[in-house]
Amino acid sequence: MSKLLAGDVLAHARRTPDAPALLWNGAVVTYAHLAELSRRAADRIGLSALPGNAPIGLRARKSPDSIAMVLACLAAGRTVFLPSPELGHDVLERLSRRAGCPELLTTGDGPADEDERSTRPGAPAAEPAPPAAVVPPDTSLLLSTSGSTGLPKLVPLGGAAVDRFTAWAAGAFGIGPGTRVLSHAPLNFDLTLLDIWTTLSQGGCVILVDPERAANPHYLAKLLQDTRPEVVQAVPLFFRLLTQGSKAPDRVAGVRHVLLTGDHAPRPLRGTIARMFPDAVFHNVYGCTETNDSLLYSCTAEEAAEREVLPLGQPLPGVHLSLREADTVLDGPGTGELVVSTPFQAHGYLDPQAAQERFFQEGPEPGARRWFRTGDLVRRGPDGELTLVGRNDFQVKAAGVRVNLEEVERVILSHEQVLDAVVVAVPDTLAGTRLWALVRTRPEAALSGLKLLAHCSARLARPAVPTVRLTREPLPVGPTGKPDRARIRDAFRTDPALA
Repeated sequence: MSKLLAGDVLAHARRTPDAPALLWNGAVVTYAHLAELSRRAADRIGLSALPGNAPIGLRARKSPDSIAMVLACLAAGRTVFLPSPELGHDVLERLSRRAGCPELLTTGDGPADEDERSTRPGAPAAEPAPPAAVVPPDTSLLLSTSGSTGLPKLVPLGGAAVDRFTAWAAGAFGIGPGTRVLSHAPLNFDLTLLDIWTTLSQGGCVILVDPERAANPHYLAKLLQDTRPEVVQAVPLFFRLLTQGSKAPDRVAGVRHVLLTGDHAPRPLRGTIARMFPDAVFHNVYGCTETNDSLLYSCTAEEAAEREVLPLGQPLPGVHLSLREADTVLDGPGTGELVVSTPFQAHGYLDPQAAQERFFQEGPEPGARRWFRTGDLVRRGPDGELTLVGRNDFQVKAAGVRVNLEEVERVILSHEQVLDAVVVAVPDTLAGTRLWALVRTRPEAALSGLKLLAHCSARLARPAVPTVRLTREPLPVGPTGKPDRARIRDAFRTDPALA
């Protein structure tokens, strides 16, 4: 959010002060109240007196107070660093130093042992902290990647890029004054650019999912029935939770748009939610933290339920893409890494070396297009249709054959009695690499490991068929709701009960 966007939000407090801005645990926060919370936040932290232009760090869970604090900082033209409140001490320390934050603020809704103003932990980090980076001057938000391959990377989002995104999103999904939009994602997740900041910039109403109850199926079902959102955007984890409870709604009226994003939504899950939201337009949204949304495929609920895999769709306005294999651009059918350039993308990473690995420019001249290597393998069919294959860093060799772990997961998830699945590669002294799958089945399922093995064997080459461990418990996830693959892999590697 730029200073311009913050001004748009606060302008609604003057034009329509009594309009609902947030719905939070049964209470309504009007635009006038949100503006007052923002003013109080600025006064409490002495925003006008804070020296220099260093980013202001905010470690907080999503709530009206934390949203008001972000709004206050942006209205003052300050960059906001939003780390996940779930980060460990050492990682948080290193990221804060890299971002150049002299301190981290909380709002009282973060970890229970923190005050509103909290200086960075003084204990030394386990590894030397990287030096502070130069933050581009027009940066509004500093977000971070998941950190699945090491220290999370800091992603500076420019104010103009955010303004362009919110303008597109408002038009694409009909978000205007009074539109109710559900917000399930954490405050530090890039999905909030649509469900919180686009909605507030247009005078809509954000339905905030309480982070303390975000994994409670009964709470989620009741929240949807009571608040009647028109736009629902979430990762597949949300929809799995929503459909699991004994009180899962058969039908949710009034939902116009359902946005599937963040991960592959398997066909059985899509079939269930298509029946739950039969009148909605379904959207398969593809994007990265570094680029924001890039591709969009829209269809009816019936098509969303029937297609085995939803295509990635078409580039958003102003988005350019190519498929590349090494340095070769694939012009026709084939599979390659997706490379994109969007009007909404970040400047790069704050770590110049990491930026060089992912971001590149077409030529040395000023204004040359800047591209981002997504790391996603995408297949282009003879008809030009694009489908996601998986991450290029999720490719492994098993028995001398290259296997994409996400493709194996999709086969497992296509079984109607499976709720969730993660496939990992574990070193093996005899085979070199062994594939293991941790699979969560439906509570009423009578699925055995042998039956699932037969399902996989009929659809996969022999080296890609994993050894299966079934469970009825939720699988470990990270702060953004995506599977915690490292934790699952380590469990198979070290726990005799699993391996």
